Amino acid sequence: MFYFLYGEDKEKSRKKAHEVIDGMIKKRPNASFFKVDSENFSLRKLEEMIGGQGLFYNKQIVFFDNIFENKEAKETILEKIKEIAESPNAFVFLEGKVDKATVGKIEKRAEKAQEFKFAENEGKTREFKKKFNTFSLADVFGRRDKKNLWVLYQEALSQGIAPEEINGILFWQLKSMIVASRSKDIKESGLSPYVFQKSKSFGRNYGEDEMKKLSSALVSVYHDSRRGIHDFDIALERFILSL
Repeated sequence: MFYFLYGEDKEKSRKKAHEVIDGMIKKRPNASFFKVDSENFSLRKLEEMIGGQGLFYNKQIVFFDNIFENKEAKETILEKIKEIAESPNAFVFLEGKVDKATVGKIEKRAEKAQEFKFAENEGKTREFKKKFNTFSLADVFGRRDKKNLWVLYQEALSQGIAPEEINGILFWQLKSMIVASRSKDIKESGLSPYVFQKSKSFGRNYGEDEMKKLSSALVSVYHDSRRGIHDFDIALERFILSL
């Protein structure tokens, strides 16, 4: 089963994606959650998620965040779309503008496909807003620059970027660092050369045990916030200040 959310109004589509994911988590509180983007996508990972079920969980919830930015990833997804639809796991796709031919192929298999368009004149107004590079957070986090990470975090929030998205970026960086630190070379890691080299370097700023603990902490921040135990933005800020 999968949901496909796309369109030029990225703010509304992302909000909807989080609502869908939140609903899935409430229905399956013990399910494992994974986020995949264009940088850390791989065929091996996709095949595992399509057919796999975790050792301790009955189901998996997978969030594909703008993976169509990677042309190879897009082609692979379209080739595997039938298998994704028939998988026992749940998938949520979030994309920007998508061509009609691709949408047509996806709509045939999706549980739901929804396009998000700007209201009249709304798109032009948003073009003037400053764009924030969320991956700058990952780089500062990797360098273990707590002060600048906190500054960028506050700036990201002020630009309307959801703490869930920031949490996902930091989690992705940690996972890449862990994989790179354990791998002999780029091929074994399954990462792109650029991500591998950078993550390998960043991993030296943290011990492997520490990276595992931080990874678990970010997962807890996400799930506890979804369950209303604490506010997401405050919990994530505490995580940053604990580095």
